[in-house]
Amino acid sequence: MPDPLQPVLGGDLPFDATAFEIESRAELDSHLVRDSLAGLTVLGLRLDRHAPDLSQVDVRETLFVGCQLASPEVEIDLIRRGAHLVPPFRSLPYPTHPALLYTPEDLSAGFAESGFAGMYDTVVYQHFLARGGAVPDVREAVAQRLHDAGIDNALGKTLAAWASVHGTAGAIGIMGGHAEPRGSAAFRMAATLARRLAREGRLIVTGGGPGVMEAANLGAYFASRTERELTAAVDMLEPAPDFLDHNPFTAAALAVRAAYPLPAVDLADRLRHGGLALPTWLYGHEPANLFAGQIGKYFSNAVREDSILRLARGGIVFAPGWAGTVQEVFQAATKTFYRTDGPSGAFVFLGVEHWTNLPVVDLLGTLLARSPHGDQSGLIVVTDSLDEAMAALTR
Repeated sequence: MPDPLQPVLGGDLPFDATAFEIESRAELDSHLVRDSLAGLTVLGLRLDRHAPDLSQVDVRETLFVGCQLASPEVEIDLIRRGAHLVPPFRSLPYPTHPALLYTPEDLSAGFAESGFAGMYDTVVYQHFLARGGAVPDVREAVAQRLHDAGIDNALGKTLAAWASVHGTAGAIGIMGGHAEPRGSAAFRMAATLARRLAREGRLIVTGGGPGVMEAANLGAYFASRTERELTAAVDMLEPAPDFLDHNPFTAAALAVRAAYPLPAVDLADRLRHGGLALPTWLYGHEPANLFAGQIGKYFSNAVREDSILRLARGGIVFAPGWAGTVQEVFQAATKTFYRTDGPSGAFVFLGVEHWTNLPVVDLLGTLLARSPHGDQSGLIVVTDSLDEAMAALTR
């Protein structure tokens, strides 16, 4: 069977895209000894500190994105000699080219001093709203697209690092209602299933919001701990169930992290302890999911939605949810129907009663049975059993 992560990791590309990108001073210095940056892209470096001498370096078609240079004179000289410069947009509260994915610590920075309103995540969201939300002005749109391109780039490298350690056993998406309260049966079921999948080496991928998404990242966060400890953590979260009650909701999550700190792992291995979350500032009124190992937060919800489903080729779990979850069901089905991103894992619908009352499964089965790649309807599993879900997702 083909590796589900292969299309994501770029295994079919004829070249190593990262060989053309410079993201650290050490990488830059290794090129400067050859006096050439021609055709390369330099991303987000502080070149105003201990400024390198670029006056004799070949910079034809070199692209400097979000770099801070020593002076306007240096910038003018580079442009005259054939370089292209995209400025860092210093007035923005977010980087125009993040080199790494976010962590929960990044997004919650400022909460201890100023509460939810002062968190980095909230500050960026308020800026997003002030600049037009989903329809920003041209300058803001360019900055947001650069940011999201940086997240795309960091995501690819993060997944490659994951695969180098854990292999490509498969990424599994867990979807469901963002308003599912902490402590509910659906919340606990999603957390327990995610923990079991993470212990089997599966990469948990969610949309990074509250509800079922938080439950899934929470379960993966407890991959190296006992199920009893996971239950105790959910019990700690339960008194703050409503994500719109921002301060107690976020405080409860941080309290769980403090009570059950991550084991000592480096950044590349954090995905095993919390999985991956891909949220969006389009829904920035929702508190950050603080249990994911790493977070690719996007401005573009369309890119974010496609990325989640593109990654989740090892199977997708649909816990109870409504409009947003149903939308994801059929987005995923379209990818499976056409095999847009390769073969698909199981479609596991958790909650027989919910998915009987919301009869998308019948329509989905009819659709997948007519796939040009053969009948795919056998991928559908509707169950209340975690054992049956595990069997479908790990076979």
